[in-house]
Amino acid sequence: MVGRTRILAAAGLAAAGLLGAGLALGGAAAFGDLSGGTTTVREVHVASPAAAGPGKELTINDIYRRAAPGVVQVTSTTVVTAPSDSFFGSPLFPQQHEEQSLGSGFVVDKAGHIVTNFHVIQGAKKVRVSFSNGASMKATVQGTDPSSDLAVLRIDASSRALTPLPLGNSDEMQVGDPVVAIGNPFGLDRTVTAGIVSAIQRAITAPNGYTIDHVIQTDAAINHGNSGGPLLNRESQVIGVNSQIETDNNSASAGNVGVGFAIPSNTVKTVIAQLIRQGHIDRAFIGIGAVPITRDLARVFRLPVSHGLLVQSVEPKSGAAKAGLEAGTTPVVLAGESYNLGGDILVEADGKPVASLGKLRDLVAAKKPGDTLRLVVYRNGKRRTINVKLGRQPGTQPSG
Repeated sequence: MVGRTRILAAAGLAAAGLLGAGLALGGAAAFGDLSGGTTTVREVHVASPAAAGPGKELTINDIYRRAAPGVVQVTSTTVVTAPSDSFFGSPLFPQQHEEQSLGSGFVVDKAGHIVTNFHVIQGAKKVRVSFSNGASMKATVQGTDPSSDLAVLRIDASSRALTPLPLGNSDEMQVGDPVVAIGNPFGLDRTVTAGIVSAIQRAITAPNGYTIDHVIQTDAAINHGNSGGPLLNRESQVIGVNSQIETDNNSASAGNVGVGFAIPSNTVKTVIAQLIRQGHIDRAFIGIGAVPITRDLARVFRLPVSHGLLVQSVEPKSGAAKAGLEAGTTPVVLAGESYNLGGDILVEADGKPVASLGKLRDLVAAKKPGDTLRLVVYRNGKRRTINVKLGRQPGTQPSG
């Protein structure tokens, strides 16, 4: 029986049911000194495989040789407060200690920007990255986006020493396409695994509770420590950032069971461009909770339409609330599912039919805070148009 989805993270840093960054280390000694002085990255010349001719695909070894120099190990250090020892310490002064976690990442440009998962560096006091030649460098956090579980790091290194990995078009990926993952599972640096695209258009939950859409599912083996590493296509292009795995609740292990999820590269392109430019993401926010109408629901309760979204809640002070959208208040149960009827039924947004939450999220995501979204709703059986001025998604307001 498949259990809950887990962020690829450290059991030692568990919080609110989600695991922390990468692979937690009990101590640096197990993997050598992970907190030494800054090391200059040396230029590494890797023999490039022959260019693939017409009809010739790259082998897994070809892909690995091209991409591995651009994959890094990310070590994040967090300060953890532990309860004080009632026998040997003062109860008024809790003890603090540092914990290290391992994740993965990859270079995206010659300016020294590195992509990883937000949860890999979440709450980190210090971040370091290491390369395939053993060089280790201090990294600064350029920007983070909890809503997509992405972060951009920056290192000060010679451009000649960096091997950026190209971002491919994730929209072109189809079920059955071969993929390769490179990362640092359980601290085993630059491990390569291979598989296929098992499914597309999945949705997973980000660390802050928002939904990440258009996610790629793969059976390539990814485990704790693979977080932030690349998922590559047959042309050695990054088409996803490995982020979560599904686990088996009946197993004592929280490892790979053949169901992993990667944030699509087309999402990555949009997010990192803003993170590099301004350090945060301005996300539009409509402020409603809704559920899609099913055929049985429309038939049993004689709804005026057979497709659309039932508005279940409206967040106070949101754009939806200010525009006067109304949530359902009459609870009903159908086939074991609970709904609130009597509120607005959303059927169109900016002239496009809206029959799924994913479609509405896409339309909102294409906007910026302050933009207007033109909605068509049914209220008490009558069709009406409502203009909603979108706000900013909570938690994306820049600090300072």
